[in-house]
Amino acid sequence: MASKYELSKIEVWDGNMAASHALRQAQIDVVAAYPITPSTPIVQNYGKFLSDGYIDGEFVMVESEHAAMSACVGAAAAGGRVATATSSQGFALMIEVMYQASGMRVPIVLNLVNRALAAPLNVNGDHSDMYLSRDCGWINLCTYNPQEAYDFNLMAFRISEDMRVRIPTIVNQDGFICSHTAQNVQPLSDDEAYAFVGEYKTKNALLDFSKPATYGAQTEEDWHFEHKAQLHHDLMNSVGVIEEVFEEFAKLTGRKYSLVESYDMSDAEVAIVALGTTVESARVAAKSAREKGIRAGVVSIRSLRPFPYKQVAEALQNCKAVAMLDRSLPAGAMGMLFNEVGVALLQNAQNKAILSNYIYGLGGRDMTQEALLNIYHELNENAKAGKLTHETQQFVGLRGKKMAFN
Repeated sequence: MASKYELSKIEVWDGNMAASHALRQAQIDVVAAYPITPSTPIVQNYGKFLSDGYIDGEFVMVESEHAAMSACVGAAAAGGRVATATSSQGFALMIEVMYQASGMRVPIVLNLVNRALAAPLNVNGDHSDMYLSRDCGWINLCTYNPQEAYDFNLMAFRISEDMRVRIPTIVNQDGFICSHTAQNVQPLSDDEAYAFVGEYKTKNALLDFSKPATYGAQTEEDWHFEHKAQLHHDLMNSVGVIEEVFEEFAKLTGRKYSLVESYDMSDAEVAIVALGTTVESARVAAKSAREKGIRAGVVSIRSLRPFPYKQVAEALQNCKAVAMLDRSLPAGAMGMLFNEVGVALLQNAQNKAILSNYIYGLGGRDMTQEALLNIYHELNENAKAGKLTHETQQFVGLRGKKMAFN
């Protein structure tokens, strides 16, 4: 029996420590992991909790991230609650097994502490690994600060393990800016947290010898398409379960989350759409822009997959100009948020806002208040002109000659 951890009403935790405590409170059966910056402290803290008697489970150190996710898939198929953490190149090494996990419908929780992908080598944060995860069949949740890293880890188990979903789930947090920045966090007690997460319910467990099951069968053209279509169907329909869990968590904690978060959007004419810690920076910039007479707002997304198309369009329906900020190299295209949000507006919004795309913060490059304010000024000029007054895609904070396209 694991010991209870005495927590204060308010703890000062960084995002990694917050995630570690949420994993501890969820009473996981197996954590399998391989360390990589900046996610290492999550499993390092978890190992310390285990050695100090606060965890009654297995912690498996393996030789690579590919092996870590393979061990997670095996443990989850056997019938256990399972989680891990990684970043960047480690996630890239996991990617083959990520598809195995979603295809087998094993409800693993993965903490993805976002970091740039090499080359050139860089341990600092951007969203390259988050964007790499988009098509691997996992639910993909986004957080902006340590409190949310804690909250979303607890909710991820509920969402992932729900019998109407049974899809593995990623919880994203920004490398260093969130993972290594300490803030006040209000945790639940161990009993409250576990009561919310609930006991793990097995489905087709390999260790249930009374009901033999097969995972990872070869299907070829006969059934492969149907299996993938069923995964897509259930991922798209997981929206209802995600909103249910958000609502139940709000009743327990008073912290209300939505698939799409809006800030100062009630009368906004221009808006920034962003992810990660940039959301809070953009809210500060929006407040400054309003002091200069620009009716500015911020829209952000909690669920990258499933993508909340209608909710995004509803949040932006009255805007005249919208900028999508992508913190990942689009490599020959427009940024992911530009494409996804643009389609959402095209399909669902009544007005035709003027859209622009800003690439920023690669490899940990700062996104400054000056740069965000400049984006609001450009959006305001677009709104007044009724058309783009600059190229559609611009690189922000790039040294040397200005880079812009389309």
